[in-house]
Amino acid sequence: MAVLHSSGMSVGKTIGKTLAWLFAVLVILIVALAVFILTFDWNRARPYVNDKVSEAIGRPFAIEGDLKVGWRHPIGEAGWRSWVPWPRFSAQNITIANPDWTKQKHFATLDEINFQVKVLPLLAHDIVIPAINVVNPSVDLERLLDGRNNWTFKLKSSAGPSEWKLDLHDVQLNKANIALSDQQKKIDMQAVVDTLGQPIPIGEAMKQQEEASRRSSAEVVGKQGAKQLTAQAKAAAASEASGASAVAPGAPVASGASVPAGVGASTTVAASGATASAPGTAVAQSANSPQYGIGWTVKGTYNRSPISGSGKLGGVLALQDTSRPFPVQADVKAGDLRIALVGTVTDPAHLAAVDLRLWLQGSSLDHLYDLTGITLPETPPYATEGHLIGNFKQGASVFRYENFTGRVGGSDLNGTVVYTQRATRPLLEGTLVSNLLQFKDLAPVIGADSNASKAKRGDTARQPSDKALPTEEFKTDRWKAIDANVKFTGRRIIKDPALPITDLYTHVVMTDGVLSLEPLKFGVAGGSLASNIHLDGSASPLKGRFSTEARHLKLKQLLPTAKTMQNALGEVNGDAALSATGNSPAALAASSNGEVKLLVTDGAVSRLLMEAAGLNVANVVYEKLFGNRDVQINCAAGDFVVTDGVLDSRVFALDTQDAVINVDGTVNLKNESMDLGVHPHTKGFRIFSLRSPLYVKGTFKDPHVGVNAAALAVRGGAMVGLGLINPFAALIPLIAPSNNKPLPCQQLMAAMEAQHPSAPPPGQREKAKTLALPPGTPGASAVAPSTAPSKQPAKPNNGAALPGPSNAADYKGS
Repeated sequence: MAVLHSSGMSVGKTIGKTLAWLFAVLVILIVALAVFILTFDWNRARPYVNDKVSEAIGRPFAIEGDLKVGWRHPIGEAGWRSWVPWPRFSAQNITIANPDWTKQKHFATLDEINFQVKVLPLLAHDIVIPAINVVNPSVDLERLLDGRNNWTFKLKSSAGPSEWKLDLHDVQLNKANIALSDQQKKIDMQAVVDTLGQPIPIGEAMKQQEEASRRSSAEVVGKQGAKQLTAQAKAAAASEASGASAVAPGAPVASGASVPAGVGASTTVAASGATASAPGTAVAQSANSPQYGIGWTVKGTYNRSPISGSGKLGGVLALQDTSRPFPVQADVKAGDLRIALVGTVTDPAHLAAVDLRLWLQGSSLDHLYDLTGITLPETPPYATEGHLIGNFKQGASVFRYENFTGRVGGSDLNGTVVYTQRATRPLLEGTLVSNLLQFKDLAPVIGADSNASKAKRGDTARQPSDKALPTEEFKTDRWKAIDANVKFTGRRIIKDPALPITDLYTHVVMTDGVLSLEPLKFGVAGGSLASNIHLDGSASPLKGRFSTEARHLKLKQLLPTAKTMQNALGEVNGDAALSATGNSPAALAASSNGEVKLLVTDGAVSRLLMEAAGLNVANVVYEKLFGNRDVQINCAAGDFVVTDGVLDSRVFALDTQDAVINVDGTVNLKNESMDLGVHPHTKGFRIFSLRSPLYVKGTFKDPHVGVNAAALAVRGGAMVGLGLINPFAALIPLIAPSNNKPLPCQQLMAAMEAQHPSAPPPGQREKAKTLALPPGTPGASAVAPSTAPSKQPAKPNNGAALPGPSNAADYKGS
């Protein structure tokens, strides 16, 4: 027994000594490994590391500075784990080369990269890196016209899935510089990216950007316009908040569209100065909302326009989770355009979706074309703010700028527009409303604003000082870039008191370069003026077709500032049909062909106005002394043929109970000149009536109205000659005998109502024709229709086609 006991003790001592030696050897090996790691010159491993990385990425990679490995105690670990040191790796002066066709030598450089690795997870093939610190990285991005770019790497394919898994918790940047030269997109920009001192919640960024954008809007639309825009936005936010007031506490808030993930309707409303929709909702969303961790600035050029701006992004690692919205903020100025946004982007690498608060400011909406490819009209300076949501899909992306408010010149603008990407052309749809529309703000749409206004919105075109019709050409080259279906309503028009326009509605449709306004409708003088406009810009010159209906225009409201018209009764109705070719309003007018017809129903007009037109001296004096009396209008009619821009009157006459006034002559839209004669014919016996015709001559910009001096001189000479014979005989030229030959009003109006105006195809002339009166109408004459287009404008018919009981000459002044 003793022997066995002694033998057992000997074996135990042997095993103990063996374990002790093994432990000692292990400690020695660990110490030796630690000493080796601490004392080994890791720069000897640089060639091996450089070769392996270069092989993996297909580009020359080099660590040109020191490569170091050290040990540090972990931060944030507790218990025994805190005693396990972590290796810390660092490398300095790293470069990644560019392809040989690039301008810059290196794709990327950085001064230093360092990180620690957790030891224990390595046993499970997990590489856990709490943080990587990147010092002064610089990246150069280039793309040529042929599509070659330097950011596409030929990575070495792996034979199978790796057993190792990387878990990176944070990336810390220290002033990264990024340069982009893209010949396809015409971009040449430089950006600086740096980590923020502390995270910024998205709600705080929203409030800051809102204040900054509203301050900058004053520079574009003026201080008063900025105040009005702020009032509009707050009213819209309050309306949105009241619409969500029924939401239960703690529930998500909807605003008629998908709620911005992490932004939320309540956060947006709170940032706008409105009351939160439900108790606790804003607080909960603010606590869980995305935060910004990186700031950036940018400067350079886009499409040869200068660009500068700044903004913020979420943390770099937030990009790894493609299902969570990534916060973005930007405030960028490109030329005269300023864009600001706050919100989120889902899966930024592929731009799956955007949910943003968007502010736009600029000198003219058409300048957005260079940035977005969206064709918009020329406008006065504008500022808008609204909610942009969108989903990116291959060939079918859809974006909504919904419930936006804005100022365009002195007018407000509100509504929603939707942009849809399609295989043929994108489609822009929307409904826009202006509650108070400045009529002058419509002038830039057709280039009819002043040269000073053109210069302010950056337009180099100039309107000649002697031209009234706009000569600025339409930008038809942009009409094929996008299709449109937009409805616009101007509920109340602010204008000159003499302009009898009250409201506006139009439906704009653009398809494959063809622009239609169906209709363009104005409220005018208590009635309506509705036009259908069709402009085919698919070829040059542009081809246009126009049809217009004037209905129930009140005489007294047509000239609201004329005192002599305030007692006028009756209505004006008319129709016009024209076709033309040309790339500007002036060119279209100069080449127009078709017909214009006007009718005035029975009513009353100031007698003073009529007597003044007839130069009945005694009655004018009488009316001025004893007031106005009304005279009955039997009818008034105008029937014009338009040939190569020249309006020639077939019928242009006014019949009242006291007089018949006939007007003949031409209006030339080519040179914007007029040559009209006004011939009054008295009904009833009158004394001291000169009965002399008037003339209207000159240009649209400088018209001249006066008495036909030749006819007046003949009468004056007759009066002097008769006065030499008998003093009382001198009164004979001033006596107007009765010419009781009224116009056939009923037949005239019936005929004009039966024959609607017509227009030939664009580029062709209207065939000459006269008003078809009922059979047996005395004095009606016909004009033979032309058999082929003529290159010469039709000559005035001087009333030859004017229907009447006897002869058209009976209505002409002597």
